[in-house]
Amino acid sequence: MTNSIDEIEFNDVLFIIGSNAPEAHPVIGSKMKRAVRRGAKLIVVDPRRTELAQHSEIWLQITPGTDAALINGLIYLIVKNGWADMKFVEERCEGFDDMWKVVQNYHPEMVSEITGIPVDKIYAAAELYAKTEKAGIYYTLGITEHTTGTENVMNLANLAMVTGHLGIESAGINPLRGQNNVQGACDLAALPNVYPGYRSIADPAAKAAFEEAWGVPLSEKMGLRIPEMIDVAVYGKLKAMYIMGEDPVLTDPDANHVKKAMSSLEFLVVQDLYMTETAKFADVFLPAALYAEKDGTFTNTERRVQRVRKAVEAPGQCRADWDIICDISKRMGYNMDYKDAEEIFEEIRRLTPSYSGITYKRIEKIGLQWPCPTVEHPGTKYLHKGVFPRGKGLMQGIEYKAPAELTNQDYPMLLTTGRMLYHYNIMTRHSSNLDTLRPHELAEINPEDAEKLGIQDGEEIRVTSRRGSIVTKTIITDKVSPGVMFMTFHYKESPVNELTNSAYDPISKTAEYKVSAVKIEKFAAAGGV
Repeated sequence: MTNSIDEIEFNDVLFIIGSNAPEAHPVIGSKMKRAVRRGAKLIVVDPRRTELAQHSEIWLQITPGTDAALINGLIYLIVKNGWADMKFVEERCEGFDDMWKVVQNYHPEMVSEITGIPVDKIYAAAELYAKTEKAGIYYTLGITEHTTGTENVMNLANLAMVTGHLGIESAGINPLRGQNNVQGACDLAALPNVYPGYRSIADPAAKAAFEEAWGVPLSEKMGLRIPEMIDVAVYGKLKAMYIMGEDPVLTDPDANHVKKAMSSLEFLVVQDLYMTETAKFADVFLPAALYAEKDGTFTNTERRVQRVRKAVEAPGQCRADWDIICDISKRMGYNMDYKDAEEIFEEIRRLTPSYSGITYKRIEKIGLQWPCPTVEHPGTKYLHKGVFPRGKGLMQGIEYKAPAELTNQDYPMLLTTGRMLYHYNIMTRHSSNLDTLRPHELAEINPEDAEKLGIQDGEEIRVTSRRGSIVTKTIITDKVSPGVMFMTFHYKESPVNELTNSAYDPISKTAEYKVSAVKIEKFAAAGGV
């Protein structure tokens, strides 16, 4: 996030796109609802009528996968009507002309036809966002889980820059991270192309610094991202995997393809809390300690580094992840030796400039937000005040591209996926209390589609895509529009990712979970099998 969670309440406009915060990020969702009570106005872009849509000033019920067209349409109206902050653009940005060459073609009528959103609502949203000083963009996986996810984010940056909604409080571009330490994992190089602190593996100075710190030569070759690993494993080019804290068999797209990859490996290690669906394929299972059984830090979505403290002893043979990794490293010939989590963090701050001023003592009670370059620095509440890291912000023309998979006569429905309030990813199914609240999937189907197919509320249906077929119970609701259905990915009994498309963004390699073409039929009519 460029800005902070506490600033949300003081936005005058929140532009929320591809995010169902009250269910996926309940704490942040409560901040958004407080903002509404304070008088803020919400612009909500979502194919579903979520709780936030019901609180919104403007709800843009978008056809899944058409976000780039909408954003271009908003920028078109903002520039054409003189609502752009051209002083900000001229002083702090570059590439406006290149961006405008693309955007000038996205007149409201064309955008309405692509997105399914009425012209008057597009116009109203553009005016409200552009003409409000404290307006922040908030997005999640509904923007990034597309084959054009990276371009969607770039286009949101265009929208923020053309209106000058960056570098000030209660504004900015704010991705809401999907899990508690996604930000920290990325900061510390859980990516194949960077060292900690996002220092490129192609940078000789960065490479030399880490070689000196670790005492070993480092490869200049970029590694693979998860979808690439799965693909090459299927063809036998990747022989072994070490999976820690992930369950790709249940959470990755085209699950049957993932299962084939796991079966094709010569050696699989899984390090986790439970015997997950992926762990069933493992040659070795390493039992790990959970967050309350170890010390360390998490870095949350607002860049805040916070302490995690051991509250109870880990059961049985469970150990902290770092301790297991150190042991394996020693047995493989590299003496990775740390006495505790704090010593590891001291190495992190020594090698990562944005973390340099953060110490365990300073975050004993309240965390600090990076960048925090010195021990005197108070941390950074919001980013880009006065200047961007690259100097001037780069605006780029982003063309709308259709999703990788569209509906047809055989697969006439669009399936989009997400989370629900009662479960968090897949681990909460191990809680009997939470599982009692929602023990099974309820696929959302519009009443018009249900009537055509003769489906009753709560009835079982078979959902089939080009990749697989599953059975689920249903709920008939106008939260989704005709031709669109919604499911979550929490249930191994109805594993929706056997249906989803593994086509992925060419840059981030994030799969297109949000748009898959499917057909639905009554379970009994489908033969009950």
